[in-house]
Amino acid sequence: MNPADLPLSELAPMLRAGDLTARELIEAHLSRIEARDGLIRAFVHLDADGARRAADQADRARASGATTGPLHGIPFAVKDLLEMVGGENRCGSRQQAARGTQDAAVIARLRRAGAIPLGRVATYEFALTGPGGDTAYPPARNPWHPDRITGGSSSGSAAAVAAGMVRIAIGTDTGGSVRSPAAYCGIVGLKPSRDLLPMAGVHPLSPSLDHLGPLAASVGDAALMLDAMAGRAVAMPGIGRDIAGLRIAYARDWFADDPDADPALIQAMDDAASTLSMLGARISLTPMPDYALAESAAALILHDESFRHHRAMLRATPERYGRQARQALAGGIGITPDAVARARRAGQRITARMDALLYGCDAIIAPTTLAAAPPVSAFAGEETVWTAMRTIPFNLTGHPALSLPVGFSSGLPLGMQIIAAHGAEAMICRIGAAFEAATDVSAQSPAF
Repeated sequence: MNPADLPLSELAPMLRAGDLTARELIEAHLSRIEARDGLIRAFVHLDADGARRAADQADRARASGATTGPLHGIPFAVKDLLEMVGGENRCGSRQQAARGTQDAAVIARLRRAGAIPLGRVATYEFALTGPGGDTAYPPARNPWHPDRITGGSSSGSAAAVAAGMVRIAIGTDTGGSVRSPAAYCGIVGLKPSRDLLPMAGVHPLSPSLDHLGPLAASVGDAALMLDAMAGRAVAMPGIGRDIAGLRIAYARDWFADDPDADPALIQAMDDAASTLSMLGARISLTPMPDYALAESAAALILHDESFRHHRAMLRATPERYGRQARQALAGGIGITPDAVARARRAGQRITARMDALLYGCDAIIAPTTLAAAPPVSAFAGEETVWTAMRTIPFNLTGHPALSLPVGFSSGLPLGMQIIAAHGAEAMICRIGAAFEAATDVSAQSPAF
């Protein structure tokens, strides 16, 4: 088997034992990128020579008996929203082309764990809406169907993982930007608890809602990467444990009557609840906070904070923004401090409600998006297009949420979220890994 397709739990011991060299693994990934990225367009800057040098250094260190980290020799991709030494950080925009002189805090931690960055991958412009055709680089394509969107804003991160060009990639998530691309591309996306990961070196969108998180080929890969990003074991302790006796609430009423919900998604979620029940979990239905209220409160905060951050550049050089970014940022014009204060109070009430729900159970399951990836052509008009999701409430409340594949609609992936209490990353990974092992959904991949 191509080593680029092996889970990190198998690769890591092989690399530490010298059964596979870091250079061999890097070359396998570079060959995969050369073969596939011409179609997918995930990478905006590939540092092949830098990755080779880092791999050779890792192999020399291992041969000399030096202690290796948990991700020794493992390649990863970086969303073009984080500072990183080498290459230009554009944030997907013509407004910015700053050459990286230092690493974001999480990249520095991944390097210390032994991981090797392959390069930068695409993002929607400044992590706003997309995909845009008038930005710094063309949008990444969905490996399942190149005429469908990847979701965003971590578009290149999801596309690179789904296409098998990396097993792990860094994403950011302000309203679902790790989880919705994961769902649309049939991979795993993990938004951890607020403040678990340092945001230093990450271009902000809305600091009140911004999170970092891994996109990965499996729950185990995501857990291992998150632990390296956190600098401690927060997710891996849940991997491999059974879920018998766990109390899992099913938020079915939160989406099943929504006209945007794909019938295939409803069936896939019902089947997932049944699978978890057969694994020994106790499933119950639960009422959720009003989604429209959570979305409107979070969106108001996001528009206010993003507009204030970009206001000076919008005034000075508006033409350097793409159309969709300008439209998104314009949503912050005229928002009053009183309106923001009301939105924050609503967020506090929703957070308290979620805390109360999670006090009575171990986790909640809900869809990530209400349908499969829409066509790119839907975004070609002048109007801003919103896709139906169930993600942004957990940016508002800060609870950890894991998205993983749950089924398919007309051959396109669908995603399920697992949400738990603050600090319960091990719990969502425990449930996610058990579901993943009990089904064949995650084992399926796009054809190349």
